[in-house]
Amino acid sequence: MINIYNIIKTNEVKIVEVALKTDSRKVKPGDTFIAIPNVVRDGHDYIDQAIKNGASKVIVEQGNYSVETITVKNTRQYLKEYLFENYYPLIKDMKLIGITGTNGKTTTCLMVYQILTMLKQKAAYMGTVGFYYGNVKKAVVNTTPDVDVLYNMLLEAKEHGVKYFVMEVSSHALDKERIYGLEFDEVAFSNLTQDHLDYHKTIENYANAKRKLFTKTRNNKIAVINGDDPYYQHFMLLENNNIVISDRDGDLKIEDVCFSHLGTTFKFSYLNNCYETSLNMVGRYNIYNYLTALLLVNKLGFAINDILLLNDKLKTPSGRMELIKDGTNSIFVDYAHTPDAVKNVLISAEEFKSGRIITIIGCGGNRDPLKRPIMGRIAVEHSDYVIFTSDNPRKEEPEDILNDITANLTNDNFEVIVDRHDAIIKGIDLLDNNDILMILGKGHEDYQETKTGKRHFSDQEEVLKYLEIKDL
Repeated sequence: MINIYNIIKTNEVKIVEVALKTDSRKVKPGDTFIAIPNVVRDGHDYIDQAIKNGASKVIVEQGNYSVETITVKNTRQYLKEYLFENYYPLIKDMKLIGITGTNGKTTTCLMVYQILTMLKQKAAYMGTVGFYYGNVKKAVVNTTPDVDVLYNMLLEAKEHGVKYFVMEVSSHALDKERIYGLEFDEVAFSNLTQDHLDYHKTIENYANAKRKLFTKTRNNKIAVINGDDPYYQHFMLLENNNIVISDRDGDLKIEDVCFSHLGTTFKFSYLNNCYETSLNMVGRYNIYNYLTALLLVNKLGFAINDILLLNDKLKTPSGRMELIKDGTNSIFVDYAHTPDAVKNVLISAEEFKSGRIITIIGCGGNRDPLKRPIMGRIAVEHSDYVIFTSDNPRKEEPEDILNDITANLTNDNFEVIVDRHDAIIKGIDLLDNNDILMILGKGHEDYQETKTGKRHFSDQEEVLKYLEIKDL
């Protein structure tokens, strides 16, 4: 018989922890280790280590071992079903809010989390930049972690009194059923553009993976959808209560937008009411992110006017159009790493620029190479000058990635500087009065991943260090 859960005491708070472990390094005495075959590693290779760490049982697809051994046909499927059967009843009364899309997931989720927290509600966030609740902030490996890790997060949040759990849901997670068994009270779609085609192969497969989230709704089945995205109809399922955001014709209509480098003002109409508000955020796309968050919170039972009062306190995530002022110049660090995201942030800068736009950008290695020339073209078309540089080359040669980006460019408003540190210095040195410097691709990341592994690297730190040197 497998133990259903462990009880751990932390500051006198009970935490229910899944006693079924997929990582041999996390096995404690009495745990059950389940061997999951993955693309890179096979859990069966780590069974001996798990036993050494104290596993009293192992669940495998093959082999006999020195502890109680349970053999099943598919360990991954067994794990998903086991977690759903034993743990979902413990967390199902939490309100689950899931947001998917190529860009905007992190910003929107964090705005939902911030708003609920400011409304004195116990909420949790899980996504690209971490796992947050109360005063707790933990790092995560994947945008949406594997099913056992996710269930542990849900259990931890529940035991700390969390009522609302808002999470980013990636296409990989949906395709691999990392959210197996979960049902969402609210879901949202931000946008869809080319990304992850190294995995999904076609944009249709990518869209279909994201669409799966909208089949996993419950209760009032609230679905908030960006109606100005070309793929929005793909997410308009008949069984959901769909709310469409649009600047043309939607349930919520955006009007009278005005931009500056410090923020955005706009009006919107919804349910025969008109509202005027402002955000300490730049970019048209952030209007959609914000209004999605507003609707999700509103449909949880909170008044729109009460939500609007909190706008001045809302903060964008680190590395999402993060502004660093330098005299009359504005330096923005942003995570934009897809064609659509790059286009959106550069168009946003065009809407409020009074000088030139200088852009520093690269592409990640071992990821969809088809987007590289597209991103290169977008960068030179929407910038006065571009410096192409390394992002996270991973196992590829940086020069090969940069050749892919620039191969078909006919513009001459760019140069290539392989070293990202040198590229940032050159970009700052090029700034004249009222110019804007856009540093794109890495955003919140504080590392650079190369053939030799990860090393510490932060775009923000590089900017601030050089500005300090310049001011001496």
